[in-house]
Amino acid sequence: MTVMMNNRFRMRSIGVYGCILLAALFVFAGSGFAGDKEAGHAEDGHMAHWSYEGDSGPVKWGDLSTENAVCKTGKHQSPVDIKESKNADKKIAYKVDYKTVPLKIINDGHTIQVNYAPGSTIAINGKAYQLIQFHFHHPGEHTVAGKSYPMELHIVHKNDKGELAVLGIFMAEGKENAAIKTLWDNLPDKVNEEKSVPSVNINASTLLPEMDSLFVYSGSLTTPPCSEGVSWNVFNSPIEVSKAQIDKFIAVIGNNARPVQPLNDRQLHQSK
Repeated sequence: MTVMMNNRFRMRSIGVYGCILLAALFVFAGSGFAGDKEAGHAEDGHMAHWSYEGDSGPVKWGDLSTENAVCKTGKHQSPVDIKESKNADKKIAYKVDYKTVPLKIINDGHTIQVNYAPGSTIAINGKAYQLIQFHFHHPGEHTVAGKSYPMELHIVHKNDKGELAVLGIFMAEGKENAAIKTLWDNLPDKVNEEKSVPSVNINASTLLPEMDSLFVYSGSLTTPPCSEGVSWNVFNSPIEVSKAQIDKFIAVIGNNARPVQPLNDRQLHQSK
């Protein structure tokens, strides 16, 4: 099903469902680049271990390998703190066409990620991107006036030039979410082994909130290698998940949020 969103950003039930982070990540510009999660590679060819705490935590990511240097030196990093923008004249046309696909889900040790079969797209001002995966963070990585949501969903897309566009969706505590229940009911038993469930179909559109505005800025991956040039589109309104669903993610993954980064010279636009 296809939905157009001009001026007033409308994403109502676009169809049945689909979804972002990066472990099975797609190659970007030949450097093992993926969506919003990927292991950095050290010069000796081995993956540089990174985590969310201690000597391999976020403040150390830029020192773990040369490929991760931008985590430390970059000026357009993500996530950021979102404040109401004065730049509310940004007009963006969104066309979302997410297909229903069999569930493929993985616990990569950093997040729970759903890998998406080819064929689902989003077009932003006529520029098309393929949906490649979606994943989750606790707490929410982007903050709103300094406050974070319990969780955040990232739906990652990539175009034929290797450029990324991410939808960021806040997850607030509330009623049980049926789409999240389907995912949590099918969590893999082992880390780093993708679980395919042909009998379970999903569509990322079931995770999209109904809303009339979003925040747009140019940023980066929120995990190593922290590559910049990512088009971020963060929804103003959250979706709801139950406390039990939040707690289940925490029990499996724990804290996996990168701290907010300076906005520096970037413009944060609010699209309506």
